[in-house]
Amino acid sequence: MATPGQPTPQQLAAMQQQFAAEAAKRGLTPEEFAKQQREQLNAEAAKHGMTTEQYVTQLRMRAMAAQQKAAEVQRQLQANGQSQGPPRPGQPGQPGQPQTHTQQVPVNPNSPKDPKAIAVAQFLRSQNLKPRTCIMDGQRKDMFKVKRAIRALESPAYEKARKKNPLLPPVTDRASAENVFKLLPLSVLALRVSKVDPHAGHGHGKTKRVKGLWTVKIEQHQEADPMMHYVWLYEGPQWKQKAMAAAVVAGIFAVVLFPLWPIMLRQAVWYLSVGMMGLLGLFFAMAIFRLILFCITVFAVPPGLWLFPNLFEDVGFFDSFKPLWGWQETGKKKKKSKKAASSAAQTSNPQATESAPAATAETAPAATTTATESADAAGPVKRDLAPRVEEVEE
Repeated sequence: MATPGQPTPQQLAAMQQQFAAEAAKRGLTPEEFAKQQREQLNAEAAKHGMTTEQYVTQLRMRAMAAQQKAAEVQRQLQANGQSQGPPRPGQPGQPGQPQTHTQQVPVNPNSPKDPKAIAVAQFLRSQNLKPRTCIMDGQRKDMFKVKRAIRALESPAYEKARKKNPLLPPVTDRASAENVFKLLPLSVLALRVSKVDPHAGHGHGKTKRVKGLWTVKIEQHQEADPMMHYVWLYEGPQWKQKAMAAAVVAGIFAVVLFPLWPIMLRQAVWYLSVGMMGLLGLFFAMAIFRLILFCITVFAVPPGLWLFPNLFEDVGFFDSFKPLWGWQETGKKKKKSKKAASSAAQTSNPQATESAPAATAETAPAATTTATESADAAGPVKRDLAPRVEEVEE
């Protein structure tokens, strides 16, 4: 029997056959090919400053480590496949249930960004996908559903965008729209996520969670099911943020270097600041003066006089100073203004205005006549409380 770590006779025979095939490909005999390989090993060992035996031992250790790592990855994949259990309804592989068109998308974070994927991300970013805010790795991100992105890719707006941007792939049916959407996870511009409990596995009590704010994690399998959620990793062009940051830095430098400004520019800034302070002080003085004037006139000439009555109203700058003065509105004036508004509404509908007085004029005399007859029959005369025509007209 072969000792552990040593190849079996069958493995040795297979290795010899492979060695002879490689030698035949190069047009050499096995002995000449072995000599050539030995010379290459000696040269490589000399480059690394080691003997041939040491170099061969190092190569063997690397091969064994790679083999162990591959076996560990295989065991993990098998354990994940067993932990998932039997397929759920709607998943492929279960008889009697409809098959969903889901496909795993391989993701490589180090892969270069596809220009087509960037163009698709820019288009979808400009569309209303009804995103919601989520927490991923302690940062706020925008999350959306796959079905809304598919609808956007199938919309006429995408065809208009394709005419302007030739990098956008064509979309002819649902399958092509899904293939275009899969460009996002392939370039790590958007990844599939799932909801998790941020307090799972912790001993502390549950804190109050913000309603509608999910805590999510990235899923291992990037699929394109319509009901799945994806989170944006593509932030779009950053030139606006960079321009704003540069403007802030330039402003800070300008303020810090104020003593080095030209004398004329410094004087202009000083006059401007004094003018702004004067305007602000004038505004406060005007507000205090109008309050004092109102307090005096509310006793001298009720109901009181306001200077610039619209000064603090929700109007434009120039409308705040119109009119120049106005009386304080009382409850009666407010009621009259409401009646004026109702009369304006009636004049806008003249048919209803004509029908209402006619109807009331017909009913009023009838009520008056009835009250008069009953008064004669009873003996003592009572006050007529029936509605009158004058009141209706008023």
